[in-house]
Amino acid sequence: SYIYIYIYFFFFFNEEHRSPRKARKAPHGFTYSRGPAGLPPDLLRGDSFVGGRWLPATSTFPVRDPASGAVLGSVADCGVPEARAAVRAAHQAFCTWRGVSVKERSSLLRKWYDLMIQNKDDLAKIITAESGKPLKEAQGEIIYSALFLEWFSEEARRIYGDIIYTSAKEKRGLVLKQPVGVAAVITPWNFPSAMITRKVGAALAAGCTVVVKPAEDTPYSALALAQLANQAGIPSGVYNVIPCSRSKAKDVGEALCTDPLVSKISFTGSTATGKILLHHAANSVKRVSMELGGLAPFIVFDSANVDQAVAGAMASKFRNTGQTCVCSNRFLVQQSVHDTFVKKFAEAMRESLRVGNGFEEGTTQGPLINEKAVEKVEKHVSDAVAKGATVVTGGKRHERGGNFFEPTLLSNVTTDMLCTTEETFGPLVPVVKFDTEEEAIAIANAADVGLAGYFYSQDPAQIWRVAEQLEVGMVGVNEGLISSVECPFGGVKQSGLGREGSKYGIDEYLEIKYVCYGGL
Repeated sequence: SYIYIYIYFFFFFNEEHRSPRKARKAPHGFTYSRGPAGLPPDLLRGDSFVGGRWLPATSTFPVRDPASGAVLGSVADCGVPEARAAVRAAHQAFCTWRGVSVKERSSLLRKWYDLMIQNKDDLAKIITAESGKPLKEAQGEIIYSALFLEWFSEEARRIYGDIIYTSAKEKRGLVLKQPVGVAAVITPWNFPSAMITRKVGAALAAGCTVVVKPAEDTPYSALALAQLANQAGIPSGVYNVIPCSRSKAKDVGEALCTDPLVSKISFTGSTATGKILLHHAANSVKRVSMELGGLAPFIVFDSANVDQAVAGAMASKFRNTGQTCVCSNRFLVQQSVHDTFVKKFAEAMRESLRVGNGFEEGTTQGPLINEKAVEKVEKHVSDAVAKGATVVTGGKRHERGGNFFEPTLLSNVTTDMLCTTEETFGPLVPVVKFDTEEEAIAIANAADVGLAGYFYSQDPAQIWRVAEQLEVGMVGVNEGLISSVECPFGGVKQSGLGREGSKYGIDEYLEIKYVCYGGL
């Protein structure tokens, strides 16, 4: 997949082939090991973007660097009035945008993609500054993000209907696909660029307009994309961004979900928040797609290539310091290979993982997003140890302090511990020993969520059985990185509704209309 190629490239490309530059001091105490000082001023916007204009709000809120706690800047703190104004602007634009030819929509999305590629380094710096993600991972995210715009620029020209020959000779059934209308897009902080383009690319390709409410921790990425969308010629009101603080997020989310001019809600975030938004959207029966929490199992069977399993586990678990919705959360290892896997995994962690500021050369593990996230990892570790788990490596806050936590591996883990029943969202690996295939599947499927699941096996029959029986929306077989623009992304059970990316992603923003054509 593209994301695997680019993450592999950015993590493992030989540094000898890069031209060295001296480290420079940047604002707010940052130290860049290479590249220009500071963040790109032409992309670092603080106002909301509504109706093609940059608009200040009556108040602002600070955006902080999770690595140092320093303030990066202040961003417009939009409330319900600003949200409703953005919806009106989007609705007005929709009346025109829906009639724009698919060829023109395709061309504009392609221009937006081109600008993202041209500005990929600066966009990556913004991601690292506001999310703490290691710079090389941020660069990989920008490539991945841009590919969604490229993909949906092509899919815009492939919105096909049908002609149905009915039982009555004088009638024909026509099936048309039309844009649903204004889409409210609510995105998380862990992929502040990709979670926007994956939704917005599909919406705009379908002929919808959008109002984006980015996470309060990472609004700069959404606003930078607005700047580039404007430069690409995306018409006024088609792409709108309304950042807001945590204190206003609840009211703004409710306003978007209940506004009669909004036809579609697309949300990525926690299951708890998703349920609240679903409740609000239900009153007006809005179209909804949601990608919610996960509790991904990672199963290693005795037929597995253990070295491959360790490599896949490292890639799956420690991307973005364990802060992704598809990160492996529960590691189930069959008894005969358990000790070997734990030993090799611990060695790989010690040899490969480097904790530090995302801008520092060699960093693979940045900070967690905030103190609350650190406390959750700490709670999961202490709960497990109190119930009999053994700390193989790590286990506590990192010596750097702040939001940094040591990559941690636990053995002797049982299924009643918090780390196996709750999504950790951090650099914690709890390993559970199992005896049979049936036992592993029962443990994996015991959760009320089902986003992603992974397993390693060299037995073809077992691969078919397990892939079909795992109750998740996405399965990685002998593969730890599964995301790709060409493939559908989404979950089952309480992990969400609908699919994003792929040829299926655009359908989330289209209504099917049946026309009965008689008198023939």
